[in-house]
Amino acid sequence: MTTSSVWQSLRDEASTVASRERILAKVLTEYVLERTSLEDALSWRLSSRLAKGTVPESDLRDLFLSAYRAAPSIIQSIERDLEAVKERDPACDDFLSPFLYFKGFQALSAFRVSHWLWGQGRQDLALYLQSLISVVYAVDIHPAAVIGKGILLDHATGFVAGETTVIEDNVSILHEVTLGGTGKERGDRHPKIRSGVLIGAGAKILGNVEIGEGARVGASSVVLADVPPHVSVAGVPSKILGSFEDGSAPSLGMDHTLANMREYESGGGI
Repeated sequence: MTTSSVWQSLRDEASTVASRERILAKVLTEYVLERTSLEDALSWRLSSRLAKGTVPESDLRDLFLSAYRAAPSIIQSIERDLEAVKERDPACDDFLSPFLYFKGFQALSAFRVSHWLWGQGRQDLALYLQSLISVVYAVDIHPAAVIGKGILLDHATGFVAGETTVIEDNVSILHEVTLGGTGKERGDRHPKIRSGVLIGAGAKILGNVEIGEGARVGASSVVLADVPPHVSVAGVPSKILGSFEDGSAPSLGMDHTLANMREYESGGGI
């Protein structure tokens, strides 16, 4: 689905809801129906949520809009994020709900602007935006972190990602996940999450470790070492429970059970 078709679907959904819910009609008109594009609508929605202190909402709105227009790849990633929420979250069957309400989608959309600012050498403003995102959404992502597209931050509360974190495409992450360091060391010190990974609620992945493509990290696990591709790990510290067929992407199926796994050939240790 293209960005234009996502935007049209969002407008159609907003129009339908506005026609049946009078109380929401003003909200939907301001944030969707009077807007001209997805980037315009996002700028209005995010600035209304994040405006705090002495920085006015209009300044934040202009900042978001300028970033989205200067870097069209941001909007392309956000479109993929919207599709990811609709496809993978069983509580969501539209684009309008994450756009209006879901803190994971909104926090990630705002983070993408802070990351762009960081890359433009505007670190002070990027860090200010990070602080707003943390206060409003309880999601703390360093602006220097690198995050791909098609990302689902499900519930999102308590999600933390450090400065040198890398998250590739089509990853699904639940709430209270930490992608952190192991101490006071500097340099490249945070996890690298490869494509198709599913990370369960409360998992802690610490240090410059790699979670291989298509792997799954169980809820509340503590991961301190590299995880091979296409395996499932869990525990404190984590151990390999089994493996999946190569090419599978647990993040897409959102399956947290132990079904359809085979014994891991290397005996379970990592």
